[in-house]
Amino acid sequence: MTQQPQEGFHRSAEDAREWMKAVQEQLQINDDTRGPRAALEARLRETEKICQREPEGRVKVDLVLQAAEVLLACCPEDRKPAILAQLRDIKAQWEETVTYMTHCHSRIEWVWLHWSEYLLARDEFCRWFQKMMVVLAPPVELQLGLKEKQWQLSHAQVLLHNVDNQAVLLDRLLEEAASLFNRIGDPSVDEDAQKRMKAEYDAVKAKAQDIAKDFPRGDESLKRLEEEAVGVIHNTSPLGAEKITRELEEMREVLEKLRVLWEEEEGRLRSLQQSKGAFERRRKQLEAELGEFRKGLQRLAEEGLEPVAPAGTEDELVARWRLYSATRAALAAEEPQVDRLQAQLKELIVFPHDLQQLPDSVVAAIQEFQSMKGKSTRLRNATGVELWRRFQRPLQDLQLWRALAQRLLEVTASLPDLPSIHTFLPQIQAALAESSRLKQQLTMLPLKKDLLGSVFGQDKATALLEQVASSVRDRDLLHNSLLQRKSKLQSLLAQHKDFGAVFEPLQRKLLDLQIRVQAENELQRDLPGKQAQLARLQALQEEGLDLGVQVEAARPFIQGNPNHQRSMDQLSADCQALQRSLEDLVDRCQRSMREHCTFSHELLELRQWIALVSQKLKSYLSDTGPWDAQAREAEVQRLLAEFPEKEAQLPLVRAHGQLVMEKSSPEGGAVVQQELRELAESWRALRLLEEKLLSLIRHRQLQSTEVGSGKKSIFNNNIPDGGVLISPMTPNSSHHHRADPLPEAEGFPQLRRGFEQWLQVENAKLVRLIAMGTARAEDARARATKLQELEARVPKGQHLFENLLRLGPARGPSDELEDLRYRWMLYKSKLKDSSQLLTQRSPGQPTGLRKTQRWRGPGALFRKVCCVALPLQLLLLLLLLLLLLLPVGEDDRSCTLANNFARSFTLMLRYSGPPPT
Repeated sequence: MTQQPQEGFHRSAEDAREWMKAVQEQLQINDDTRGPRAALEARLRETEKICQREPEGRVKVDLVLQAAEVLLACCPEDRKPAILAQLRDIKAQWEETVTYMTHCHSRIEWVWLHWSEYLLARDEFCRWFQKMMVVLAPPVELQLGLKEKQWQLSHAQVLLHNVDNQAVLLDRLLEEAASLFNRIGDPSVDEDAQKRMKAEYDAVKAKAQDIAKDFPRGDESLKRLEEEAVGVIHNTSPLGAEKITRELEEMREVLEKLRVLWEEEEGRLRSLQQSKGAFERRRKQLEAELGEFRKGLQRLAEEGLEPVAPAGTEDELVARWRLYSATRAALAAEEPQVDRLQAQLKELIVFPHDLQQLPDSVVAAIQEFQSMKGKSTRLRNATGVELWRRFQRPLQDLQLWRALAQRLLEVTASLPDLPSIHTFLPQIQAALAESSRLKQQLTMLPLKKDLLGSVFGQDKATALLEQVASSVRDRDLLHNSLLQRKSKLQSLLAQHKDFGAVFEPLQRKLLDLQIRVQAENELQRDLPGKQAQLARLQALQEEGLDLGVQVEAARPFIQGNPNHQRSMDQLSADCQALQRSLEDLVDRCQRSMREHCTFSHELLELRQWIALVSQKLKSYLSDTGPWDAQAREAEVQRLLAEFPEKEAQLPLVRAHGQLVMEKSSPEGGAVVQQELRELAESWRALRLLEEKLLSLIRHRQLQSTEVGSGKKSIFNNNIPDGGVLISPMTPNSSHHHRADPLPEAEGFPQLRRGFEQWLQVENAKLVRLIAMGTARAEDARARATKLQELEARVPKGQHLFENLLRLGPARGPSDELEDLRYRWMLYKSKLKDSSQLLTQRSPGQPTGLRKTQRWRGPGALFRKVCCVALPLQLLLLLLLLLLLLLPVGEDDRSCTLANNFARSFTLMLRYSGPPPT
């Protein structure tokens, strides 16, 4: 019934795939911008034809969708996921093909238009050059009088100003030529052509400057004329001398006007040069940052977005999903850089200079960034869908197996004859083998809980695991029913044989199982070895259960024979002992696998984080261009704010690694030890990068302070939330510098120091909140919010303290541990009491009520203080009483441990914070 729709769907899908494959091959052939202009034009026409074929491809995809709708309407439910998966693949391939068509044609068309615009601008420059050569070629003509010479000087200055204005066009032409040469590689825009254009312009500029430089010689000519006029005036009549003097005065006025005009032109040229210098500096800075940004995008594209072969195994899919996730996170971290590039471009637009192709380059880089973000998200989601199908496949196989098992149980419900037994018994055995295989696959999913949660989210992962648990329970019931039915059939067959033929195979099978179980009682090297060992143990467990059922089914054949009865009882007892041993081994192997999976997951996440942060810090260190020290410091502080959380994970990773080494073979323990050692080295290298970068920032800020005028950038190493560098206002800040993680000593001292540092930071925050004023309602709400944040971090501190107790010394609690216990209890009590007191206060009461309360006098205030302090004093006495009664149940009592009351006063003498309230 579904044969014809299925054939139509496969035929249309194959036709669409072949069309898209052919189009992509043609695009790959034409996707090149290098070569002569005629070849580029031919590729442009070819890609335009390919883009015009888009409606043809869309029709083919629509035919696939129509055929899929027909097939889905008449196919079984178990085949619909496969059909939908093929539809998603075809849609994704179609979107990729359309995007490739558009980008390829746009890229070639942009280069073509860029080249055409360059040729137009170059022709215009050549026409200007020829015109200026014609104008400047004749020698300077001699003029009749002063006015004619002034006109000639003004004309020369106009020509020089025209030459200066053409410098901007020349610079743009040279940059366009260099950009085109990098894209097309044509000799018409190589370095020699650029040098020729520059030499032609320099020749014209030198000629114009030589003509304009004759003006300063006007002062010298005037002085010589005045000196000669003195002798002429003495030898001339008064009327003639007056005329000569008047002419000299007119010449002085004209020369003074020319001098003013010349000075104004000189000032305008100087201001233009200064503005151009500032513009060039900012433009070069933007170009440098844009180049680094493009390099980062290219590196991310090569590392995380390059097309790869389809993943074959689940581990490859998981690795690919993590790679796409890391790429998406790295792209998200570049968002501030994109904002900074846009801000710098807006600042450059204000200048009255030509930005050339810089805005287009910035816009193209931002578009490329957005495209990469979309592509990384799309690839990550597609990989997650494929992973979800892989994890759902065992459940789908289990549904098919359930139908088969139920059919076998229904067919063999009544006692069949001997030929039917020989027919159905192999089918039941095959169904049991398939059941064991499915159970191995399903029992592996709960061990991947962390992976499922990180890929699909906790809610979806929990729902999947609940579905798996329910399916496993149904499978166990059917499996046991099949075992009983198999035993029943085998017992019917065994009725035709004697006891020896029944007992000896069972005994041989038991001995074989014991040998194989003994062989599996060894530590494995790595996680795949442990997974394989768990699968083998579960298979042995299934065989043991099958053997137990067979033993119980053989008991009817030994009735009336005490010797056979004793032998069968012994065989049954050995079988039960084997089953208990297998249960213990399976449980131990599962625990070892969970611990190993947890360690591997935490180690991988920490390594990826260290690699990402190291890459960012190295890029900051390698940046030799100009940058803002304060902005760079803010970026570094955002990175370093993640350090405390990751540093707190280091002792836990080491503790998990110790557990994994204890439950692995010596070779596996050596591998884990090497991984921990490499992690410690990576962390040390990261801290060295951090110190170098902070030193560089301080050096840059000191330089900016020395050369700045009025604005000084003071380095601030305050990092919030207990970071690597603590504010000087934090108590005992000299003790807050992190030690080198994963030291050679045991994990307990490192964990204790980490908990002490965390408790000091939290206690300092609480003290500042208590001292904060609450004159306004906004202050009270802000303090209440911060107190809630402190209370939200109490479970984290309790978790750290419980880890500290679990990893504590075996000889009993030390004085330092007791000190920490008291300080932790004191901090929680202070936090709770502060929350209660602050919730009782109401800074937003009406003014009249506050005035009424203010005039109640000192007696009312004293009663209020006593009412508030009395419960706190009772609570403190109760805590001291509990501390006094704690060591009553210990066996090895001592004076130091028994006198808790005195020890509490000793601790209070060493306590450096404010007194408890």
